Amino acid sequence: MCGFLAIFHTGGHHDLRAALLDGVSVIRHRGPNERGIWVDPSGKVGLAHARLSIIGLGNGRQPISSQDGSVHLVVNGEFYDYEQIRDELVARGCVFRTDSDSEIALHLYCEFGAAGLERLRGEFALVIYDANERHMIVMRDRFGIKPVFVTEHDGTIYIGSEIKALIAAGVPAIWDEDAYISRGFYLENKTLFRKIRSVTPGHFLTVSSSGLREHSYWDLDFPTAESLERGTFEEENIVPELREKILEAVKLRMRSDVPIAVYLSGGVDSAAMLGCATHLNGAPLDAFNLSFTDSESYDERGFAEQAATHAGARFHAIPVNQDDLADNFSEALWHNETPFFNAHGVAKFILSRAVRDAGVKVVITGEGSDEIFAGYPHFRRDMLLYNAQRQDKELVTKLRANLNSADATYADEVLPPDAAWMAAQLGHGVSWVNNQASWLAPLRELYDEETRWRWEKMGPYRRFYSGVAQSRINGRDPVHKSMYLWAKTFLPNFVLTTLGDRMEMAHSVEGRVPLLDHHLAEYACRIPVWLKIKGGVEKHVFREAMRPFIPDALYRRKKHYFRAPPAMLGEKNRLSQLVEDTIHGDALQDIPFFDTTLVRRAWSDAAKESPARRALLDPVFMEIASLCSIQRSFRMSSNPSRTAPDRIMEVTA
Repeated sequence: MCGFLAIFHTGGHHDLRAALLDGVSVIRHRGPNERGIWVDPSGKVGLAHARLSIIGLGNGRQPISSQDGSVHLVVNGEFYDYEQIRDELVARGCVFRTDSDSEIALHLYCEFGAAGLERLRGEFALVIYDANERHMIVMRDRFGIKPVFVTEHDGTIYIGSEIKALIAAGVPAIWDEDAYISRGFYLENKTLFRKIRSVTPGHFLTVSSSGLREHSYWDLDFPTAESLERGTFEEENIVPELREKILEAVKLRMRSDVPIAVYLSGGVDSAAMLGCATHLNGAPLDAFNLSFTDSESYDERGFAEQAATHAGARFHAIPVNQDDLADNFSEALWHNETPFFNAHGVAKFILSRAVRDAGVKVVITGEGSDEIFAGYPHFRRDMLLYNAQRQDKELVTKLRANLNSADATYADEVLPPDAAWMAAQLGHGVSWVNNQASWLAPLRELYDEETRWRWEKMGPYRRFYSGVAQSRINGRDPVHKSMYLWAKTFLPNFVLTTLGDRMEMAHSVEGRVPLLDHHLAEYACRIPVWLKIKGGVEKHVFREAMRPFIPDALYRRKKHYFRAPPAMLGEKNRLSQLVEDTIHGDALQDIPFFDTTLVRRAWSDAAKESPARRALLDPVFMEIASLCSIQRSFRMSSNPSRTAPDRIMEVTA
């Protein structure tokens, strides 16, 4: 993996080389091995690249240019099965200058245009500048595993692997109040930084003197409920087919010119990846686990050790306590560029540093299984309430009765009107939306008067749903619709960011995600809900496929969210003290969202609450502390004049 910055200038004088150097230098953690800069003779277009060498160690420097000097490429990521494509291109007469997998993208484009890039398989973001066409092509992988951001400022378009690169190159750091209030940094492709957005996963972005144009090249496509009902699905056939597809995805990601390790939690997903990788490697691998030493209920070391023993892995437990989380909080947030609602992102940051210090550059991770095999408890809840076809009726009745209707994390009464409107359009509820709304409700109580007024008039879920491709959800099963909506929001904007790329690449560690291989995902889409969730167990068909590679205890273990112990849990510690000091510091007053008096009173009152209530409030204060840290790190400014209430467009639910 690497980092890049691209600049396309349409205005007058601009010191492009200096801007490229400033921008790529600030993301050198993404690529500490080499740095390269190319500037068009016109001085209006430039590319910069910071390289983490994984394949083609000696000659993979970027940018890479075509033989005639008209096409130029920078890539962040890895292309799998690239040898086959390379051989085909060589047979067509293409001459390769490097041994890097990245170069195939250059020749695919030169031979077939942008359509040729759709053959790429892996985790990546790339930029191609075509001097003949005078445009840039930006491409992001299908799920958004690799980040890429774009903005326009003063007649110049900036594209980069991280927001901080754009800021260092000259883009101002200004709060995007609309993106925060609407939760557009989760629900859409917005960020907390005004006018800076991410390129949509599975999309091309064309940049020219005419502006920006984005279009889709791939999307999840679940079968209609009617076609699934008509189909014949034999579990005894699907399980071995799925096993082979998972093994293929893992095998492709074992290709590397440097050692590979595995991130190992205490769950079935990472245990399965360790088991598969060990089976394919034919020798033990190193497995790294986070151990929360302050809280037994959050520490999964015991299950991780079972998985490591089962696979014969060399097990490394990285101890982390609340003091460690406090000490690394601000630095991890600088890398993340979006708020934490739990310190698990900080823990992943600490883990990746330990892996780097152990001399490892590449890790296999288990992210993505919950998204393509319906592994989250909220998908199980959706099945029980809205999608119980072909399930054991007696068991469903029993499990429905056990659903705690008073559970504040799913209560319908906390749903804002526009979320209820979205549920009405879908014809059913979406449990993950209920869950998000449950902890946003106390956060909204702390908004200042203008922010609260704007939120009430904004209708964020209505706006989000209006931008969803209706052709991908109409006629689908409720669980598949819920999975699709999650894949468009919290998968790229949270899971693959806070628990993925940003915390790994902060320490120059490349995370590879076999379970989000798009060939595997396309196969998983075609598996009906009643095999994804069966007998009240999430990820049923995945568990069956992976059973030969995991210990029985993990095969039978229910989904356990990866979370760090809450800052407000138990005795006061440095993490809780950090949050308290931040809330009482000056930065809170500089953030244009909150009533400082209400926030500080709420923190004081929370200390008197029950442990269960404090655990529910913890995400609220973690987010506020995160925003304060972002304010300090990036020296954020607010819009010169906040929009007066009578000028805000009203959106009613």
